[in-house]
Amino acid sequence: MKNTINFLLENSLFLIFGAVGGLVWANMDYESYQHLVHLELFRSDLFYDHAVAKQTGEHIFTLHYFVNDLCMAFFFAIAGKEVWEATFPGGPLSNAKKAATPLIATIGGMAGPALFYVGGVALVGGTVTEVVAGKEIVINMADGWAIPCATDIAFSYMVARLVFGAGHPAIPFLLLLAIADDALGLIILAVFYPQGEIQPLWMLLPVAGMMVGFGMQKMKIHSFWPYLLGPGLISWVGFTQAGLHPALGLLPIICTLPHAASDEGIFNWRELDKHDTLNEFEHWWKNPVEIILGLFGLLNAGVVFSAMGDVTWLVLAGLLVGKPLGIWLCAMFAAKTLKLGLPEGMDGKDVLVLGFAAGIGFTVALFVATVAFPGGTVVQGAAKMGALFSFGAAILTIVAGKVMGIKKVEGDPDAGHGHGH
Repeated sequence: MKNTINFLLENSLFLIFGAVGGLVWANMDYESYQHLVHLELFRSDLFYDHAVAKQTGEHIFTLHYFVNDLCMAFFFAIAGKEVWEATFPGGPLSNAKKAATPLIATIGGMAGPALFYVGGVALVGGTVTEVVAGKEIVINMADGWAIPCATDIAFSYMVARLVFGAGHPAIPFLLLLAIADDALGLIILAVFYPQGEIQPLWMLLPVAGMMVGFGMQKMKIHSFWPYLLGPGLISWVGFTQAGLHPALGLLPIICTLPHAASDEGIFNWRELDKHDTLNEFEHWWKNPVEIILGLFGLLNAGVVFSAMGDVTWLVLAGLLVGKPLGIWLCAMFAAKTLKLGLPEGMDGKDVLVLGFAAGIGFTVALFVATVAFPGGTVVQGAAKMGALFSFGAAILTIVAGKVMGIKKVEGDPDAGHGHGH
């Protein structure tokens, strides 16, 4: 039983089962599924589901708010931890020359999908009118431009390893690209998708949280719990009240946690031997976060198949075509025109194939779809369907790997086994 649970946790299967469960439930009994999603836990004027408030005017702390706005803060905190650690000595972002080509490729991996999406919106018409809770609302389809910019690190990594093997230089290239994609994605979420009217004064709370965190670090407090319950809570409340997405609320305190002086690299088993506060935080939270992701999948992937529409195909075009093309073009520009080169043992074919792997948007794409479009709308459902169908990138990656004749390179097993999302 324990082995089964570990297998489910390590391969992010809770998320997949949650998403499939939500999809099946919504198509069998949409009303009872919606009842679960909007289940009222309590009423609060401080913390409430903004989507429900916009529709009904009621300030309700729902199950959806609990998972998406509070629990998912731990998912984004772990993503932020990987980005922060990547800048340490030995980390993939610590060497500017080595990181240059993957970072330029990342820009292509975000610009390509966004341009494909926005170009598609221009072709099919920019706005849709829907009636939600008796109110007529006009939705601008272009608001979803950031949905196909996402890359799901865990699933892209798993698929890339199937094609390239653990020892291929394309793997660290993809991971660095995905880390940078995550960092830019977090900025986009904060800047372009506020949850309400921006109240900048409230952002003094996350700043205060960071100052308290650095003070605790100076006092040599090594347990991560006081950082979460003190500065973390202060920062989360600040994000909530400032109108920014609360799921980003723990990011400011990640850099205050005492940490090791170097980085072994993302998804490296050797990180498990480190017992600094930052790594202990990830070790403790990585399995609960997989359970949280299962709930996130259940509460967000429940889309009726009839919701499929233009936005579904625009999201898919961005992820399955725009992302690999953008990554390949920018990587080749960096390598050939700017003479920055590619890692030894890699060529343009490898870049194109890993570009297809990066087209799996799933988790973050699903999250962005929930904030880009109003809840309960057909357009939001269509966008979510595009995020779910981005798993098609896995098939494209395997096929492209075969067509391009990619040779698998097995390597150091310590340096590449997933222990995070």
